Amino acid sequence: MKNILFVASEAVPFIKTGGLADVVGALPRYFDKRYYDVRIMIPKYLCISEEFRNKMEYVDHFYMDYLGQNRYVGILKYEWMGVTYYFIDNESYFWGSKPYGDWYYDLEKFSFFCKAALSALPVIGFKPDIIHCNDWQTGLIPVHLKDKFHGGEFFRDIKSVMTIHNIKFQGVWDLKTIQRFSELPDYYFTPDKLEAYKDGNLLKGGLVYADAITTVSPSYADEIKMPFYGEGLDGLMRARANSLRGILNGIDYESYNPETDIQIEHHYNLKNWRKERVKNKLALQERLGLPQDEDTLMIGIVSRLTDQKGFDLIQCVMDDICSDAVQFVVLGTGDEKYENMFRHYDWKYNDRVRANIYYSEELARKIYASCDAFLMPSLFEPCGLGQLIALRYGSLPIVRETGGLRDTVWPYNEYEDTGTGFSFSNYNAHEMLACIRYAEHIYYDCRRDWNRIVDRAMSADFSWKVSAKKYQEMYDWLIGY
Repeated sequence: MKNILFVASEAVPFIKTGGLADVVGALPRYFDKRYYDVRIMIPKYLCISEEFRNKMEYVDHFYMDYLGQNRYVGILKYEWMGVTYYFIDNESYFWGSKPYGDWYYDLEKFSFFCKAALSALPVIGFKPDIIHCNDWQTGLIPVHLKDKFHGGEFFRDIKSVMTIHNIKFQGVWDLKTIQRFSELPDYYFTPDKLEAYKDGNLLKGGLVYADAITTVSPSYADEIKMPFYGEGLDGLMRARANSLRGILNGIDYESYNPETDIQIEHHYNLKNWRKERVKNKLALQERLGLPQDEDTLMIGIVSRLTDQKGFDLIQCVMDDICSDAVQFVVLGTGDEKYENMFRHYDWKYNDRVRANIYYSEELARKIYASCDAFLMPSLFEPCGLGQLIALRYGSLPIVRETGGLRDTVWPYNEYEDTGTGFSFSNYNAHEMLACIRYAEHIYYDCRRDWNRIVDRAMSADFSWKVSAKKYQEMYDWLIGY
């Protein structure tokens, strides 16, 4: 039996701010339980719902020296969907209404968490063969395994994996501060270790010392070796290219299932979607006060409204898009300029644009199940979950060819009758507009071809089972059998 411990700053269903939580909460359930004992460790935030906190079982506690003080470390446990979760408790660090807030304080909090997580392992009696770390919040764990925790019998053979979910976030502050929080000697603060451009960098520490590195799609693994996407760490990614692999994220096919999803009004599947799916579209049009017309092409967006997601491209050509026979439904929050942009177009083209500037899981599911096309023109996208959900629900993605979007959406080829969506390659507003108009042409003039694309999209398999097999191969390679 191989023991694997995922360590992360968030995991569904307990705490979620982004895609990291979906990965950590879903992936461990899909490993082959005959050969892998996979457990998860996260902080016990006070903002975890009381319902979960009340059910956690106390395991043990101890005191640990950190920054010259004796700090309390509590360990609690909870089993969810067959997976054991451990929670590291210290209320002076993990209080607050959300898991992240003040950058400076977060650096100290997660430096404490890394040391506490490792110190807790002998106490709970679980010795992992591999500790699977996620993003900068756990970047010190691979470093500590080669340093403070290296000598002891318990930690001797433990390997580490570092997964980059988005290389933009690195845990950077001035050298002295990072050195103090990490409690590491001077030796570690050189350009080949934790120093980057005269600052301390926690993610870099994890990437230098981890035994293997993964990221969330094969294309993103290639992109981060280039200066444009590498966020200053491209040289390190090239140096560690032999240890780096891209493994696509998946989605939970049981949760995201148009046949059983309780959030949508009319259920459908691959066999009957031609008749049933359009009922969701009519219901959404009615709910949002748009003209009810089953034949109008409806384009959806469910996203954080930020520069990364390509909204400056949409801004350039929104008037052109709205001059076509389309309806445009947006759901999300983010930068004020984009929130106001969509509000403006909702006012200007009230019969065809709906801006829902908030977030609702229920409305998100309805959009996936109703829209004919799903727009994601990202500047960069490590993996992206929106296009995977859209494929599952038969909403054809229109995407820019970058990162995970390139790996999961196969552009339609009318000559070979292949593809599961539409894509454009350059980060250019008029290239995106041409791609949207090509999709409109197929939708209005070649409806049978469009329907076959939907068939292929709904047949694609991006479930976690596929990804879990690739992680298992990597673990076996790392452990050596």
